[in-house]
Amino acid sequence: MFPLFLQSLDITAPVFAMLFLGVALKRVGWIDTAFINTASALVFNATMPVMLFLGIVHADLTAALQPAVLGYFVCATVAGFLLAWGWACWRCPHADRGVYTQGSFRGNNGIVGLALATSMYGDYGLSLGGILAGVVILAYNTLSAIVLALYSPTVKSDAWSISKSILKNPLIIGVVSAIPFAYWKIHLPAWLNTSGEYFAQMSLPLALICIGGTLSLASLRESSGLAISASLMKMVWLPALATFGAWLWGFRNAELAILFLYFGSPTAAASFVMARAAGGNHQLAATIIVLTTLAAVVTTNVGLFVLKWSGVI
Repeated sequence: MFPLFLQSLDITAPVFAMLFLGVALKRVGWIDTAFINTASALVFNATMPVMLFLGIVHADLTAALQPAVLGYFVCATVAGFLLAWGWACWRCPHADRGVYTQGSFRGNNGIVGLALATSMYGDYGLSLGGILAGVVILAYNTLSAIVLALYSPTVKSDAWSISKSILKNPLIIGVVSAIPFAYWKIHLPAWLNTSGEYFAQMSLPLALICIGGTLSLASLRESSGLAISASLMKMVWLPALATFGAWLWGFRNAELAILFLYFGSPTAAASFVMARAAGGNHQLAATIIVLTTLAAVVTTNVGLFVLKWSGVI
């Protein structure tokens, strides 16, 4: 399992490097709150939608298309969302319920999950994981937009307003607009594709630097209890339940392993961007991302060890 541990570390270490860079840049005064606000808005409204668009445009929708895997993951995602939301309604302050719920169910599948699936299963992991990521990105952003709007101090929470916030969400627009291009295999001009890649590549480093710039010892102490609870939900309870359900459903071998890797991915950096855009507790969102990313190095290896030991993958 040591090589797998190194694979996990190779993926999570750059994430922490960008987080700590954000902390350092804020400490020395090279970035400030105004920069973080502007950069977060740029990521949410422009660079991350372009990143999602290009990721789906480049995916091969005809390879490893497995409706059973996709259907189960969507059902398990919705069930995990409802479970996390129910727990938040019982245990969290009203204002933090949306951020807690999002941090508890929304995984970083497009980076950590997909990278580990590709490391383990090569081209098959890349093709199945890529299609799976495209489907759940739409589900994640829709569910996140709903729950954040319900508890946002700035976003209206009636049905029409929530529907408009979903339809106007730049991340959802990026995903939906890419589907026709991927389905009909419409190729972008080379110069436009290259320019888009340059622009999209700013998304994750910039988002992570903003998260690091937001972190402080005071905010970590204030949100530590909720953040730990959300992190346990994201990295232990929901992956265990969802993976066990996948085993009962009949999935085995590569399909079961890839589902586990996606269920067990740490909380996505996009959750911070959306929480900030909705006026939610973005410090809590940032803390959950840090804790789950750190925990992923341990929980991923332990989970795969248990699955291999039991002979199901």
